[in-house]
Amino acid sequence: MKISKRTWTLLCAALVLILLGSILAGVFNSGAGAVKVTRISFDGGHGQLSGLLYMPKDASADNPKPTIIVTHGYLNSAEMQDANAIELSRRGFVVLALDQYDHGHSSLDAENYSDSSFFGVWLPFWLNSMNDAVQYIYEQPYVLKDENGNGIIGVTGHSMGGFSSTMALAMDETQYAETGVRKIYASLTEGSDFMYTSLMGIDAATSDALGGGRILGKVAAQYDEFFFNDPNVQGGTVRHKDFVSTPDGMTFLQQSEPAQVNTWYETSDGGRRIVYEPAQTHPWNHFSAETTAYAVAFYTEAFAPYSDGIKDIAPTSQLWQWKEAFECVALVGFVMLIIALASILIELPFFSKAKSGALAVQPSLTGGKKAAICLILTVAVLLPALFFAPLMDEGAGSASVNILFYAGLVAAVAGLAVCVFSLVKKKGAKLTVGACFLLVSGALLAVVAKVPMYSNNAVWTAIGVNSIAYWTIGCAMMSLVIFSAVYVGFKAKEGAGFETYGMVFKPMTILAGLCTAVVTVAAAYAVLFLMDALFKADFRIWTFAFKTFDADILPAILRYLPTFLLFYIVSTASITVNTNTEKLQGAKGYLVAIVLNAGGPILWLAVQYISLFASGVAVWSGSALSGIMLVAMVPTLSVAAIISRNLYKKTGNIWTPAFLNALLMTTMTIANTMVVFR
Repeated sequence: MKISKRTWTLLCAALVLILLGSILAGVFNSGAGAVKVTRISFDGGHGQLSGLLYMPKDASADNPKPTIIVTHGYLNSAEMQDANAIELSRRGFVVLALDQYDHGHSSLDAENYSDSSFFGVWLPFWLNSMNDAVQYIYEQPYVLKDENGNGIIGVTGHSMGGFSSTMALAMDETQYAETGVRKIYASLTEGSDFMYTSLMGIDAATSDALGGGRILGKVAAQYDEFFFNDPNVQGGTVRHKDFVSTPDGMTFLQQSEPAQVNTWYETSDGGRRIVYEPAQTHPWNHFSAETTAYAVAFYTEAFAPYSDGIKDIAPTSQLWQWKEAFECVALVGFVMLIIALASILIELPFFSKAKSGALAVQPSLTGGKKAAICLILTVAVLLPALFFAPLMDEGAGSASVNILFYAGLVAAVAGLAVCVFSLVKKKGAKLTVGACFLLVSGALLAVVAKVPMYSNNAVWTAIGVNSIAYWTIGCAMMSLVIFSAVYVGFKAKEGAGFETYGMVFKPMTILAGLCTAVVTVAAAYAVLFLMDALFKADFRIWTFAFKTFDADILPAILRYLPTFLLFYIVSTASITVNTNTEKLQGAKGYLVAIVLNAGGPILWLAVQYISLFASGVAVWSGSALSGIMLVAMVPTLSVAAIISRNLYKKTGNIWTPAFLNALLMTTMTIANTMVVFR
């Protein structure tokens, strides 16, 4: 066993970064020690609800406090409300950061799904989450009530969490008619209007009528990709907004003409309302000092009559950014830990069989061949961006995706022609094999373009991942076609073989690579679970996060694993053949690897959001959710590229990095999203 000093150094540095980042993240998460943070779980009536309870140390049954429930949007989890939870709790409010049903550590009971259709599994999670949490929190002795038993409770939700909060207000008012007690005192929604609550009969006018004299607010970002649309403006929703000038905005503020932002308005039922309009996108809301300051200012004003024991800290004085920064430090350490653990394992008995010998470094291309390959690689990088919106939003059989169908047929026919030519002219086995790959990959691309995939929600239970999985399969097939075409046109003549791409077909090499990946990911996640248990810290930056999960999502991880494994096999082979050259050793090779993996998504996001902020309308104005999900794909694909390049160089083949990336990124993705039928 020969483990280099450099690997041991990497391991030690990784552990130091993880421990230091987690400890300091925990310090700032607790408001520098002023708040106790615990993970709680309770029966919500429709299933099991979980969340992070932020309890100021002076809160108790003898000293009950105004309490705020904050919750996330579709496909997220409680940790997305870190900013609000930290800043409100350190000022003295009790805060529950809630995992809605089927997100994070919460799950919905099976009988609450109406069926396995999209709406049958999507609607139940947000419909009751906030109301059920209110029923629980109201009964806790540390929650303040007024002399009539009304709860001094605020509800704040982002996106679908905002819809859940709006539904909770309507339910609370209905319950008040029966009990004479209002449990919710105030509500601030972020990134949500009445689009989806209207499906349940709660439109702007109905919500206004059920206001019950409460103090209400909305954060309506000017560049929200989904909501706050003017009904007189046609086209996609990814455009500039001004909610206070829309009919729903005026109804919410009870004004007959466009109102002012950041301005309190008295309402006819004795309440008060306000709208904030930051120049932000939808997901920016929960990673924003400005929006967090609005939340602090709102609840400071709303709970002013109950301000005993609430600290007078300016809304702009915030600590949550430090928690995020140190979790990012731990995230860097986590990636380093994965590389270090895999590097150590492949030096141990049995695991060392994952190594197949050093790959021969290929000479760098020159002249016309270099120009041709660069052009092909540019096309390969652009294709995932060009077909992102069609694959994600339009789906199989759509006009744009049909381009891939015909391209696949052309590739398949070309592959068949070359195969016949090679056999007749006896051009050699390598050209024949390459032609067969072109035939098969072209046919598969055509099938993918025509056949709907991932549509059965009873099987593909991480429903937000299904469009990503389809795009991923599409990208893998496009890459395979390009691979095969380049091999037929260039590589076969050079005598290149499978080994040039890092594909070594030795059963023990493949098995040892798989075992290395499994043990590495398991060990790394064990460290993550330990940091969560000790410091309530995970490893993240904004929407890119490695977080803990419950065992009930393991079946979903296993179902999606083959999809992402296929992608990472192709991706790692591409990185291997295109960066294992004389001129791409060192940092240049890693940069090229990142561009090959993430260049398309980076370009798409740049074009989309530069257009949105510059002109007020995005290029793909109908790509709302898909564009948001792509944001987290950039660091995902970039980290995967680094792991691929590092480990193929150490093992001499693609199997360990491909297995590792597939297992790691599939687990991360499923743990961070909505999983139904648990």
